[in-house]
Amino acid sequence: MKKQVFLSVLVVCFLFLVIDCLSVEAQTCRASGKIRGKNPPPGQCNQQNDSDCCKQGKMYPIYKCSPPVSGRTKATLTLNSFEKNGDGGAPSECDNKYHSDNDPVVALSTGWYNGGSRCLKYINIYGNGNSVKAKVVDECDSTMGCDSDHDYQPPCPYNIVDASKAVWKALGVPEDNWGGLDIICVEAGTCKPSGKIKGKKPPPGQCNTGNDSECCKEGRYYTTYKCSPAISSSRRTKATLTINSFEEHGDGGGKSECDNKYHSDDDPVVALSTGWYNGGSRCLKYIKIHGNGKSVKAKVVDECDSTRGCDSDHDYQPPCPNNIVDASKAVWEALGVPEKDRGEMDIYWSDA
Repeated sequence: MKKQVFLSVLVVCFLFLVIDCLSVEAQTCRASGKIRGKNPPPGQCNQQNDSDCCKQGKMYPIYKCSPPVSGRTKATLTLNSFEKNGDGGAPSECDNKYHSDNDPVVALSTGWYNGGSRCLKYINIYGNGNSVKAKVVDECDSTMGCDSDHDYQPPCPYNIVDASKAVWKALGVPEDNWGGLDIICVEAGTCKPSGKIKGKKPPPGQCNTGNDSECCKEGRYYTTYKCSPAISSSRRTKATLTINSFEEHGDGGGKSECDNKYHSDDDPVVALSTGWYNGGSRCLKYIKIHGNGKSVKAKVVDECDSTRGCDSDHDYQPPCPNNIVDASKAVWEALGVPEKDRGEMDIYWSDA
């Protein structure tokens, strides 16, 4: 696979992911080195789909890793041709074949390609308010580039899903906008969306933006879920920690579902995404949260509703993602996270 596209990549501080260790800390993927570019010989760099060609003397970072995979992995979607004489170059790594651009197929950055462990398996891609299932057939090489084997194109960034035009079409992206799109990827077989709701603009003063809460946007479609990722058999389930106020007039809105009460933000309390809330089965029970090298025990008092939103009952905020532990400031303080860094953090949690 020779196609490497350098586009403006959304930098994500935390990608809903952590490595499997007893002391759970947010992880990033760091460059493993650099390579020096050289000008390609005439006609040796295919610029189909606006592919980038290496430049003489320019230094390009290389990566042996990608951000770890979670139930909702953020990535950048790019465009590639998998056909013979396309900008993808040689036959695909997984099966040594070319593939029609009318088939929904993708190449993954080296870390996600993982030595071919995802070859010929499917991923679900969510973007532009739509979704599509695509087969992994190739690697977007993040470790090498700027040579004949890589069509004199730069190394692939570490967070790329390089997709055929069929994927872009399925996502409903106009052709003149193909090239770079922020997406979420889910390995097929995990928790899938149950539908979508159409956002509407909240009446003046009806959406509390405390803790940088998001307000629904008119006409935008929001994904809903009736499920959450499966609870890990190791009793340490990956999640994203967010911040919420459970006090009256806080951004949490109404009283907590479990006990119909407000709760002090100085108490370690949480709301869980709908699937993990599980109809209230965890109400007023405790979970243990691991993150930032520390742990804290917190009481479940509310649901972070993944099935509805954008109405007065939900403070005109979007539905909750399916992997959220929405926590009071007391939880963040116990985990030792500075106030300026509070908002989203990768964690593990378990039933206490």
